[in-house]
Amino acid sequence: MKTTLSYQIYETKAQLPENWDDLGCQNIFLSKDYFEILEKSAPSNMICHYIGIFKEQNLVGIAISQFLDLNKLESFGDRDRCVKASVRKFILKNFASHVLLIGNNMLTGQNSFVFSDSISMDEGVKTLKKATNDLKLKFKSMGKKVHITTFKDYSHEDIENFSQEIFKKNYKYSIQPNMTFSIRDEWKTEQDYINSLTKKYRDQYKRARKKAEGIEKRKLHLEDIIRHEEVIFDLYHHVAQNAPFNTFFLKKNHFRVFKETLKDKFLFYGYFLDGNLIGFNTLIKNGNTIDTYFLGYDDTVQREKMLYLNMLYDMIAYSINKGYKEIIFARTALEIKSSVGAKPLEMYGFMEHSNSGINKHVPKIFPKLEPDIVWQERNPFKE
Repeated sequence: MKTTLSYQIYETKAQLPENWDDLGCQNIFLSKDYFEILEKSAPSNMICHYIGIFKEQNLVGIAISQFLDLNKLESFGDRDRCVKASVRKFILKNFASHVLLIGNNMLTGQNSFVFSDSISMDEGVKTLKKATNDLKLKFKSMGKKVHITTFKDYSHEDIENFSQEIFKKNYKYSIQPNMTFSIRDEWKTEQDYINSLTKKYRDQYKRARKKAEGIEKRKLHLEDIIRHEEVIFDLYHHVAQNAPFNTFFLKKNHFRVFKETLKDKFLFYGYFLDGNLIGFNTLIKNGNTIDTYFLGYDDTVQREKMLYLNMLYDMIAYSINKGYKEIIFARTALEIKSSVGAKPLEMYGFMEHSNSGINKHVPKIFPKLEPDIVWQERNPFKE
């Protein structure tokens, strides 16, 4: 006889089962430590819940959900001033401002759940779908009606788990790809990577490095992050404001809390010119993968010094030197990431609007809301 799975919804790290990290250790973004970071410094328009799935009394699955209140944003990102952007803002504010997602809106990739081998993906995903109904009721009791429920960021291999009956009213969507960088076994140093580039892209590398002369890169420790917190936030906020689209903004203490909690699993690099912090980037160690996290820079220096491109090369060099297998470069800036060797991985999501009348029209409406991204894929490597 098939055992029915049950689930439990938790609001805080303290409520989680003792053995949560037996599964959480497979993905740092589903670990107790990471949840502590969210509790202390999640964006102010985000409410997180954690879902435990049980088979009899045994914990067999863990997941994260996030509720986003887009009404609390002062801006969705100011780069695009076109009619389409205005229409998008109007629709989001009026018909889709309360979003419940299974997954993590601050990251790219499958960071939604981990299941043990004792349950199938189908069973686990079905149970999470049931949990979303409970979460919707929970938010309703708080006076927050969920407009859209979405499961986000699954690869092509994952999507067959969403073909079951319980998802039949969901719209399958695909937005910008996740740019992933595979590190070849034969690369032991940054020079090995440079040697594998074609002449055009070796020249790009040399030009970028030459432009960056005079910039000092420093690994920042907790006390440095605290000391520079104001500037760090300004640099981050400048980049975030100029993104084509935003659903949240980080709190000022976010990087400090990250460093306090994850310690050496969170890396913070500052870039200085004439003693002033002009840019930074952050990396998270996640098993044999490096996840790139948020960055910031002074736009005037960025252009002149090719700072962003230099940061990408630095991330690649670090990951090769430390023996990692892959870098998750995430979304945005697709072409420049492609020029250093990252490849696009299509990501899919599944969404449903709570109003059945609107839900029927989501397949027509959603594509019109997506920012237009025109880019050309590059291949910098010798054949």
